[in-house]
Amino acid sequence: MRRRLFLSAVALSLLPFAPMTWAWASALGHRVTAAPGGGWLREVPAAPVALVFGAGLFHGSPSPMLATRLEIAAALYRAGKVRALLLSGDNGRVGYDEPTAMRDYLLARGVPAGVLVLDYAGFDTWDSCVRAREVFGARRATVVTQDFHLPRAVALCRTAGIEAFGVGDDSFPVWPGPTTAYAVREFGATAKGFLDAVVLRSAPVFPGPRETSLDAIVGARP
Repeated sequence: MRRRLFLSAVALSLLPFAPMTWAWASALGHRVTAAPGGGWLREVPAAPVALVFGAGLFHGSPSPMLATRLEIAAALYRAGKVRALLLSGDNGRVGYDEPTAMRDYLLARGVPAGVLVLDYAGFDTWDSCVRAREVFGARRATVVTQDFHLPRAVALCRTAGIEAFGVGDDSFPVWPGPTTAYAVREFGATAKGFLDAVVLRSAPVFPGPRETSLDAIVGARP
């Protein structure tokens, strides 16, 4: 009896780490850090589209972390690694529009408007992944975010049916405090993502209708 109670206690103590283990295992071999110098680009397989997740606005412009994601996405496009950029963010309230701010940032840096597709209902990572697959028809994608978010982003997109590879920014050297805080937050966010994706198979807040804007850029082929 005592041994059984001990094993039960151990199992319960490990339970909070199970979603993180799932995310890291799912993303293993499917991600790379965008290190200085650009050599990381050789490790990224070609894909029709890069999925860029929103990460907040400051006075209507992309936050520093979001700006870094957009710079990585632009580098992928210029290197011919992707043909389109799917900008997925929050436009759930008046006066707050992540996708448009992301688009404007990229336009100002010479990325053509014709390769940019905006998803205004990417309210969280799971919603962005599901909508990329079901609303925009993405089957293969390179997801772009920070390293602390990358395992969850890759795992959720792969669970949503996208053959996903991830590119992350190592934000710790520049923003050690916020990066540490966000990394700690990943325990709860990954648990929620696991619940949504694996246990409940939750529908996104706005599940449709099907849009063809991405198809028009990359074609309907995988």
